[in-house]
Amino acid sequence: MANVLVRDLDEDVLKQLKAAAKANGRSLQAEIHDVLRRANTRNLAETRRLSARWLKRLRRSSQSDSATLIREDRDTR
Repeated sequence: MANVLVRDLDEDVLKQLKAAAKANGRSLQAEIHDVLRRANTRNLAETRRLSARWLKRLRRSSQSDSATLIREDRDTR
C-alpha cells in the first residue's frame, strides 16, 4: 500500500479529524482512511448523477443532422 505525507495541515482541520476519530471510536489514521474513501465514493456518485442528468437533457432535445446544415450553408455562398 502507498503512504501519503500531508504537510502544513491546518491545526483546526487536525483537531476536527481527531475529534471525529474519537467520536467514531477509531484511530486518527482510520478516520483519515474513511474520509478519503467516502470522498472518492461521493465523487463517483456525483459524476454518475451529473451524467444521468445530461443524458436525460440530451434525450429531450432533438438533434439535427450536421451534414445537412453544412450543405445548406455551403449552398448559400
